[in-house]
Amino acid sequence: MGKTTNKTILKDDQLLCVLTEKPKKAKPQEKNLQSVIRMLNEEYGFDLNDMERDVKVSYEDPDTGRKKNQKVNLVIYEKGTDHEQENIIRIAIVQRDKVKDTDKKKGVIPTLENAMGAVENCEFGLWTNGSDIQFLQKEDDDLGFDYIFSDLADFPGEGESLEDLDRPDRSMGRTPSNDSLIKVFKSSHDYIYGNEGRKKDAFWQLLYLIFCKLYDEKSRLEPNPEGVSYRRKFWVGVKEKNTEKGRKAVAGRIKGIFSDLKKSGVFSDVFDGNESIELSDKAIAIIAGNLAKYSFLDAEVDVKGLAYETIVSNTLKQESGQFFTPRNIIRAMVEMMDPTEQTRVLDPACGSGGFLVIVLDHVRKQIAKELHPDIDDKVLLATKYNTPEVNERVKKYAENSIFGFDFDPDLKKAARMNMVMAGDGHANIFHVNSLAYPNWDNPPEIKRINERINQSLKAMADENVGYEDDARGKFDMIFTNPPFGAKVQVDEEVAAYYKLSEYSKAPEVLFIEACYNYLKEGGKMAIVLPDGILGNPNTLPVREWILDKFKILASVDLAVEAFLPQVGVQASLLFLQKKTDLERQIAHDTHEDYEVFMAIAEKLGKDRRGNPIYERDEDGAEIVFPTEIKYVVNQKGEKQIKTRTEKLKRLDDDLPKIAEAYQKFLKGAL
Repeated sequence: MGKTTNKTILKDDQLLCVLTEKPKKAKPQEKNLQSVIRMLNEEYGFDLNDMERDVKVSYEDPDTGRKKNQKVNLVIYEKGTDHEQENIIRIAIVQRDKVKDTDKKKGVIPTLENAMGAVENCEFGLWTNGSDIQFLQKEDDDLGFDYIFSDLADFPGEGESLEDLDRPDRSMGRTPSNDSLIKVFKSSHDYIYGNEGRKKDAFWQLLYLIFCKLYDEKSRLEPNPEGVSYRRKFWVGVKEKNTEKGRKAVAGRIKGIFSDLKKSGVFSDVFDGNESIELSDKAIAIIAGNLAKYSFLDAEVDVKGLAYETIVSNTLKQESGQFFTPRNIIRAMVEMMDPTEQTRVLDPACGSGGFLVIVLDHVRKQIAKELHPDIDDKVLLATKYNTPEVNERVKKYAENSIFGFDFDPDLKKAARMNMVMAGDGHANIFHVNSLAYPNWDNPPEIKRINERINQSLKAMADENVGYEDDARGKFDMIFTNPPFGAKVQVDEEVAAYYKLSEYSKAPEVLFIEACYNYLKEGGKMAIVLPDGILGNPNTLPVREWILDKFKILASVDLAVEAFLPQVGVQASLLFLQKKTDLERQIAHDTHEDYEVFMAIAEKLGKDRRGNPIYERDEDGAEIVFPTEIKYVVNQKGEKQIKTRTEKLKRLDDDLPKIAEAYQKFLKGAL
């Protein structure tokens, strides 16, 4: 992002076209078109100057001989040529949501095939309704009198050929832009759910394919014997899905990868070993074709995380009545605590691993910056995030220092998979009741936890801390959003372990004490808590216990929209540091007096329905700011940095400002 120079005002029902910079009605079809423009620019490398929207293409009606026109949503002209019909090389037809590709008026044949037939030099095109996307190639028939249209898994980007897409040694896919990965994950899940009769395990079947893709990508980073260069196995020829033979070949490759990964050291403890891909060859070929286009390792953690959580939230979370901690809240908490490569971290209620993934990303950026101190540009630095040197240190950090506990065994598996996608560390995700540890009735899992803790202590030369063979007293930082609410009950036997159970048996209260037990002396925690703990008269003893045991570092009140639309709860972020015995004694003997950072996040970038809200002027109109955008395009195995200027809205979110203000507070700059 670059500096802004002026601003533009938009009405509530408008967006600004990235191509024309003119306001447009924010209708579903228009939003889909904007997504396609960005995709073709950022992923395929086509320059905005070579694009034009709402173009009329002319053709002669074969029956009447009369000239006819068809309006096309978006075209791409050959690089640097005049915007004339004969120079069109790509056509994009963009429909609103829910329009089917077989629609008699708006489907693929009456729109895309017709338009491509009208433009002689246009060999490739795409049709999309915002979620499903189809690529076509146009070729002359054997007699040269008509055209044949073939379905493709993808079409070539700027400077690419169809042959480039089919090369087995193609080492990198496209870096997904904006919401591309979310759409691919969601459409793939919906396809399995709707066409394969697997409503109960569509989520897991998709994850198996995603992890085949990850395993294959990771193979390119491994040293190859005898100097043999990397050859991808997770790939789909651009026309392979069109024949039974091709589909069978794709399915064979993918199932072979899945068999290998279940035995591999990287993934063996993610899977039980009896899992299998049960999809039809056609489904595997279609979904693998969608996934194969992208480089998951090169995708930003937020992009992968949001895509992953999109499908998790529609399955595991709904089934168990849980909800995600919003990404902006997680990011602010991690940035305020600022963990480093020397920080052992725990989330004792890790869910699908949101906090742990962001911690890993935070440390990855620090490592990349340390190894490349001369690079100031964030986008250029991001191209170094997956270098072998960075990956090796990130993997070592994750394996030794990031731990997650959850009571739900399905979420344990989901969190492990999320961590693998983020850069590993999955071995330290455990199925355990954090409140019952170390007395939980699953001795083998408790033993595994203690073994991993001991390994971590040795690896970090940190062996003289707390209990032996025990996770308590071992963590430098805890990030967590514990379960809370009237529906969540804590077993009486478990509650009896805690001093705070004298005042309340609510899980959120007991988790405060559990986190205290897991922390080292001087260790820090960032926790999401309902406001009742911090304000109700009947929880005064709990607050007194907190003040005795912890130093209060910061408190951030969250607007009620924080967890809507999933659940309406007034909550705060509390940042605490575990006192040493000496600090507690001094506090008892003298009057404690220290500064506490306090803030109120009145705006969180969304309304009560979860819709984004943007910065507005004094009259209430949305503001758009000119901003320099830098992005990476992977073409022919090389990464290219490109730039465009776009007028963007800014989410009206106080949390990034609060995180920045806290760092200034620590430095005495406030």
